[in-house]
Parts: sequence; C-alpha cells; structure tokens
Amino acid sequence: MTKSASPYTLFSEKLYETTLEAGRKIMEIFALDFEVNYKGDKSPVTAADEAAEKIILRDLADIAPHIPVIAEEQASAGNIPDVTDKFWLVDPLDGTKEFVKKGTDFTVNIALIEDGQPSFGIVYAPALGRMFVAKDPQTAVQMDIREGRFMGAESPITVRDVPESGIVAVASKSHRDDQTNAFLEKLGVTNIVSAGSSLKFCLVAAGEADIYPRFGPTMEWDTGAGHAVLNAAGGTVVNPDGTPFRYQKPDFRNGFFIANGKVKY
Repeated sequence: MTKSASPYTLFSEKLYETTLEAGRKIMEIFALDFEVNYKGDKSPVTAADEAAEKIILRDLADIAPHIPVIAEEQASAGNIPDVTDKFWLVDPLDGTKEFVKKGTDFTVNIALIEDGQPSFGIVYAPALGRMFVAKDPQTAVQMDIREGRFMGAESPITVRDVPESGIVAVASKSHRDDQTNAFLEKLGVTNIVSAGSSLKFCLVAAGEADIYPRFGPTMEWDTGAGHAVLNAAGGTVVNPDGTPFRYQKPDFRNGFFIANGKVKY
C-alpha cells in the first residue's frame, strides 16, 4: 500500500483474508456434530461463533489497535469497551439459528462505524460462496468464493430501479411479523424473498431485491456491515419515519428500520 492510499484500502487488503479464515473455521465446525449453547437472551451460540470472533479480533488488534471493537460474543460476556466516534462492529456468525439448522444463510460481518454511520464493511456467506464489501462509503463490490479462495475479480454492485414486474421485498426467515406484512401489503408487494442474516441487506445492494423492512429487534453488530454495503451500493437505511438510522445507541440496540434500494413509499 502506498503512503497516499486510503485506510479503507488497508482494511480491504487485510480483512479479506481474515474473513475467509473465519469462514473456513465456521465451515469446519458446520460439518461436525457441534454442541449448541444458549445465552442469557436465549439466543444460540456455538463453537463457530466463538472461534470466528477470535480470528477477527486477533487481526483487528494487529491492523488497527487504536480502534475499539464491539463484538457480539465479547459483548454478551460483558466485555464492552468505551467507544467514541470510531469503532468496529463484529458479528462473527450472524444467522446462528440457520447455522444450527444446517441452513446456508449465515454470515461473517465486520463493519467500521464513523460518526454514527458505517463507512466500511464486509459480509461473507461461506456456505453460499458470496462475499459483499463496502470498500469505502461509495464503492460496493461482490466476489465469488470457492473452497475458501476468490474466483475471478471483484464485481461492482448497485441498487436497481424497481422492475416493471413489481417490487421484490426480502424478509427474515425467522422473524416475520404482522407489522412487516402490513408494510409490504401497503406497498402492494406480492413477491417476497425469504432470507436470513445480513444477506437481506446485500440482496438489495446487489439489485436482487428492492426493499427490506425490519420491525423487530436487532443489535448494531447484526446490521453494521450489511448497512455499509447497501449504503455504498446507493441504497439507504432509515428509521420508519425517514430519519437517518444511526449507530452508537444505548446498549448498541437497534430500533425498527427500512433498508431500501429505490422504492418510493
């Protein structure tokens, strides 16, 4: 990296391999008859969550020791550093319920938050071989991964114009609710793609869907990386009243949000 290169370039160069390593470890455990434990909030946790988080924390401490990290499993254990206007959000295995059920919609997530907004992020779905990256606040790409290796070059992604055939919405596999259904009905949505984890943001970012409404509980580490990718692809994430969706909230707990490509509502 040259002296004039952006810090985001360094993060991309270093964290691509970090994310692949975390994904390889997750898939190793995925192939086993692993044990499932439950945290205080009754959410599942496995050895894969913990092993992937260790890999990511190791490398973040190496490349950016001055930036604090809010990581899901560390936070669950009460290890939450003080943060100011710049910090990392890490969800080493988003979609643990899918992982436990031997589904494929689980992801590794790393995001950088600056001044309340995500500026860099990686979402990697190791079972699907897809990686999505917000290389900086204006550049989103995706890559195909096979057997833990990059296949071909980065492909730019952007949100799409709503097709004449109608809006395609993406909704949670395990968290659909009446409020979400009412929102989609108001928009006249009849085509709903079901997906788990932060992949929902990425499907909108890649122009494979148009909108992702969420009227249920999430944490900031669940959304930071996917939000970064969608922003960089030309989309938005806002509160239901249209105001900006921001980070560094109390307990890092999110309210409801609408992740959108170009849907007018």
